[in-house]
Amino acid sequence: MAEGPQQQRVLARAIDAILESYAEHGNINHMDGENLPSRAEISALLDDLVAILFPGYFTREQLDDLTARWLVGERCARVLRGLERVIGRALCDSPETGADGQPCSNATINRRAHDLSIELISRIPSIRAVLDTDVQAALAGDPAARSPAEVIMSYPGVLAIAVHRVAHQLYTFGVPLLPRMMAELIHGRTGIDIHPGATIGERFFIDHGTGLVIGETTVIGTSVKLYQGVTLGALSVSTSERQRDKQRHPTIEDGVTIYAGATILGGDTRIGAGSTIGGNVWLTHSVPQQTTVLLDNPSLRFIHRGRAEAADG
Repeated sequence: MAEGPQQQRVLARAIDAILESYAEHGNINHMDGENLPSRAEISALLDDLVAILFPGYFTREQLDDLTARWLVGERCARVLRGLERVIGRALCDSPETGADGQPCSNATINRRAHDLSIELISRIPSIRAVLDTDVQAALAGDPAARSPAEVIMSYPGVLAIAVHRVAHQLYTFGVPLLPRMMAELIHGRTGIDIHPGATIGERFFIDHGTGLVIGETTVIGTSVKLYQGVTLGALSVSTSERQRDKQRHPTIEDGVTIYAGATILGGDTRIGAGSTIGGNVWLTHSVPQQTTVLLDNPSLRFIHRGRAEAADG
């Protein structure tokens, strides 16, 4: 239906008001600058990267000795070009990419984006070596796990840690924005929130995983097992550059198991090797090695609705 003059004037006033809000609230605008990486681009990149990390699991193409080089090569080339684009856009938006805080030239940014993209792809074999230990940890740690295929294709924790190991590399390279976007996209898919800055050792197993949170400066050793709803977080502090450079999240040593709903907070908090933290425990101080921490049994009331009828009978 055609719009009349009155509707056109209402729309024009609404547009004017929106433009005025851009001027008033410029902190949430991104105008007069390079396009930022889009969520759709990052999501497609993650799909390609996961397919490279776990060949034959998440694609329809049949991989064998004859086709592997061509199919993997084509996907790696696509990932390279995609990474170059999104890393370049992220670097363009960061004032830290240039000398003395000045933005780099396009040629400098393009060269850096290419170098970082190649470096990430070159590290895929080492990332896969660690992911192999994560899959083995899931098979060893969950009696319900029947095969590597089941673990890789249906365990959200495996997908979350696979993407984390890629995002963590980009984080250590100093790439802005992109690692967090990767982490949050997988958070949306799995319910598992791992900051790309977290350092996580081999043989890491997340059982179930929904609601699990791991903060930026968390350090996790080898052979650690976490259940759903665990929080490895920071104590609430005011934001400052001094706090950003300080470890704010706990250290979890080798061989620790943390059960569902446990909350462990603070950069000075260390959970000693071989310890077990029970469900719903709240900790803000360290625990020695080989220690089990449990809540006391709660006081429960049992009301049996049928007891009176049974007594009368």
